[in-house]
Amino acid sequence: MSLPVAPKPSPRRFHQAQWDEPIVFELHCAGERGIAVTPVEPGVREAVGDVVAALPASLRRPAPPHLPEIGQMRVLKHYLRLSQETLGSDLNVDIGQGTCTIKYSPKINDQLIEVPQLRELHPRQSEASVQGALEITWRLEQLMAEISGMHAVTFQSPGGSAGIWTNIAMIRAYHAARGEAEQRDEVITTIFSHPSNAAAAKEAGYKVITVYPDADGYPDLTAMKAALSDRTAAIMVTNPEDTGIYNPAIQQWVDAAHGVGALASYDQANASGILGITRAREAGFDVCQFNLHKTFSAPHGCGGPAAAANAVSEALAPFLPGPRIVREDDGFAVRQPGPLSIGHVAPGFGVVLHVVRAYAWIMALGAEGLRTASEIAVLNNNYLLHEVTRIPGASAPYATGRRRIEQVRYSWQELFEQTGITSEEIGIRMTDFGFHYWTSHHPYVVPQPFTLEPTECYSKAEIDEYVAALAEVARECREEPEVVRSAPHNQTVHHTHHDDLDDPERWAITWRAYRRKYFGETPVDDVVAA
Repeated sequence: MSLPVAPKPSPRRFHQAQWDEPIVFELHCAGERGIAVTPVEPGVREAVGDVVAALPASLRRPAPPHLPEIGQMRVLKHYLRLSQETLGSDLNVDIGQGTCTIKYSPKINDQLIEVPQLRELHPRQSEASVQGALEITWRLEQLMAEISGMHAVTFQSPGGSAGIWTNIAMIRAYHAARGEAEQRDEVITTIFSHPSNAAAAKEAGYKVITVYPDADGYPDLTAMKAALSDRTAAIMVTNPEDTGIYNPAIQQWVDAAHGVGALASYDQANASGILGITRAREAGFDVCQFNLHKTFSAPHGCGGPAAAANAVSEALAPFLPGPRIVREDDGFAVRQPGPLSIGHVAPGFGVVLHVVRAYAWIMALGAEGLRTASEIAVLNNNYLLHEVTRIPGASAPYATGRRRIEQVRYSWQELFEQTGITSEEIGIRMTDFGFHYWTSHHPYVVPQPFTLEPTECYSKAEIDEYVAALAEVARECREEPEVVRSAPHNQTVHHTHHDDLDDPERWAITWRAYRRKYFGETPVDDVVAA
């Protein structure tokens, strides 16, 4: 006879752990140690001498740094408690991160990078001692060249937006080499391309022209052609766009850009639904970039350091940043940037640990697996689209009734008009059910936006669980609005106010700044200038 088990409600009950945990500096207890450092072996000090005395005075501290002294067990508890006060992809159905996809990063790949040869890798090691890392990086370059159809690849850029910056830097250098840098001072993008395209072009000194969707919700080819001229340096577009809409006329966009001597740059941040199905080169693009932390399952890194793959045509290969890894008869070598290169965009030769994770992910799946992953991502997304748009008050603007690729930018505008509750308030309430729901969907063209991307990683049951929570919050907006407005109720903290964050006289972003601002302390461990 089995014991009766009470059925679990839907959505499931959740309450975040809450610890009244001090910050790590407040745990300081003089004399406590996390590890006992091995004493210097007899004879070593006599042989080496006083290594500190050899440092220039400007590099020596006048006093030890004020680091907290804490026993190892207390450190472990401290960080475990903090980890219990967060949401993340290892805990919840993390499909609400919008355009910053959170894929599952296989734990076996984390084990692969734990070998000392990778974990302790230093960019100044000799080439002979890093042949394995160089080979993996080189081999992943070949794989990304095959996936994109492009001629050459580098992993120098430390993230997606950094990769877009590398793209525009190469475009600028290309036109400069042809004597057209002054003439070509405009870049064309679309309103639903990732905002980093416009931002990078603006930062590089270009006038940015933004094209809006046509009457059917697709990127407006006629408007783009009208914006083209001999001043156009490049088009910089994301496809599918952040709405999840794929531009079916993308080759016409590229051909039109080439017709006026401009280059075509492809932001493939949203490539999770098109791997093995379309390639940048077949559409005629000159340069593209992928985000390893999104499409290829390397960790997001919460803002970095991440890794991007910049891939270029043969004509743009000389402008790639360096150093480059080359295969020679006796192994792999690192070559510094050539005369046309844009130079260095990051230290070393990339975030190697992410490169190894992405390499492992691709090798585990193979070509057929990559395509299958994309097909599942599209299937999951369109199932989610069907379920979300059944919730009263939710809609999917643009290209109404059409299927999307791997994500959708939805809108709660109808629900907002009926209840006055915003998408941001709904997002906060979703945390009471243990779900992450981001509301940074710039530009705010879609009213009351929310962007969901289920990827290939989640099951139907998990997607259903997320939709059930969304539907429940939508019901509360109509029937119990104060529950939503006063959320969160089941979180580590309750509703916070932004007053402190809006007043630069009150906020401090580091412990040292806090001690200086509120207690007038001057850190004694400041390095004394020479």
